[in-house]
Amino acid sequence: MEEIYKAYSKIVYSYLLSLTNNVEIANELTQETFYKAVKNIKKFRNESNVKNWLCKIAKNVWIDYYKKTKKLKEINIDEIDESLLTENSLEEHYETREELINLYRRIHKLDEESKEVIYLRIRAELSFKEIGIIMGKTEEWARIIFYRAKVKLKEDFENE
Repeated sequence: MEEIYKAYSKIVYSYLLSLTNNVEIANELTQETFYKAVKNIKKFRNESNVKNWLCKIAKNVWIDYYKKTKKLKEINIDEIDESLLTENSLEEHYETREELINLYRRIHKLDEESKEVIYLRIRAELSFKEIGIIMGKTEEWARIIFYRAKVKLKEDFENE
């Protein structure tokens, strides 16, 4: 399990950070995710890969947390660990910090499903198939939501 933690903890943390917008909570929920994974390792059936399984657990941990706290906070751009951003992501097109802040503000205005798909794709580097599995939808659904969100973001920037 230690190897799994080393291999996937940053991905799980990044995903949870995108959902919680809070470093401390993301750390706490990451630990809870791996605790539940260890506790339920016997239930893992190799029907999906480990990354998908952990992201599903993370999503459920976040949902439980959200239900308990009943609150969502706005993204605090200062808390985002930019080292977690991928080289081949949407962010690489926004070179200055101001542009990055503007991008995250626009992403934050999207509906919850679109935000989650974008974060899973660009932050957790998941495939559309993996996103579909995590969200309980199809690969095609994930592609469409991601495409529509990108179009909406592009329109927002053009209308600026």
